[in-house]
Amino acid sequence: MTPRDRIRYFFSSHRTGLSVCLLALFLLVYPAWVGNPYLLGISNLIAVYLIAVIGLNLFIGYAGQISLGHAAYLGLGAYGSALLTVHLGINPWLAMAATAVAVGLTAFLVAIPTLRLSGHYLAMATLGFNIVCYTVMMQWDRVTGGPSGLAGIPHLSLAGVAIDDETRFHYLAWGAAILVLTLGLNLARSSLGLALAAVAQNETAAASLGIQVHRAKIRIFVLSAVLASVAGSLFAHCYTFINPDSFTIFNSVELVTMVVIGGLGSIWGSLFGASLIILLPEFLHFFETFRDIIHGLIVVTVLILLPQGLVSGLKDLLRMRLLRKANNARN
Repeated sequence: MTPRDRIRYFFSSHRTGLSVCLLALFLLVYPAWVGNPYLLGISNLIAVYLIAVIGLNLFIGYAGQISLGHAAYLGLGAYGSALLTVHLGINPWLAMAATAVAVGLTAFLVAIPTLRLSGHYLAMATLGFNIVCYTVMMQWDRVTGGPSGLAGIPHLSLAGVAIDDETRFHYLAWGAAILVLTLGLNLARSSLGLALAAVAQNETAAASLGIQVHRAKIRIFVLSAVLASVAGSLFAHCYTFINPDSFTIFNSVELVTMVVIGGLGSIWGSLFGASLIILLPEFLHFFETFRDIIHGLIVVTVLILLPQGLVSGLKDLLRMRLLRKANNARN
């Protein structure tokens, strides 16, 4: 094997790890390169949503299930961490961990009956759970603050240094996002990822191969809920204020839109989908008014033209074009 072949083999066999390292290096110098707190704030929001979107993509894209209520777990993470710190004075890191455990247990209890459903029945069940959580956040104003929201949430801190500006939060949020991205990429190649892929293709065939279908779906659902909880807690401690309007069924649809645009089953696509949906309002000022309509049009267009999502679909189109050129060159 020539040195060139060895280098080519090294890059092809470590492509995923090198891609993550390159992204991490870019994010390391990004604050100094940008130097704009507003732009940093946008990228920080992308990082927070990316954590939740990766978890949702594992559930929708790999397990082949559907959830229209994932914003509920985002809200439970945000309110759980906020209430523990504001009302009980618990350390924010302990509050985040305790909330993640509680949300995971809640998701487990929800998953046992609901994941026996499929298709639009499952979609309606998850949607109903989101409506219940939103109603509690809105109506239990003595605890949650109701429509007025909950303020005074403390910032996170490390080694006595408060993470109270966009630059510090950038390294925390994107550090967490990189860890979750790495987790998602490795999980997709693990035995659980392969089992989920089999479940998504055909549950009966997967069961005949010895895969415990219901247990596999519960495990990935709980993981996706815990990731959403962590994202919600980061959101609360970053902005120090939350209200129920950030966790409605429309926010759940927004999360699904990010997954669909990036590509079902594409972890890297989750980064693209989250970035696109969050950046669109910055380029289209009318987007906020017609957000739900535009989300619907984007999803329908992508599903019709590129059912695999933009990233996966464009990658497949490029691969087919290269193969066509190679065949033409041979002929």
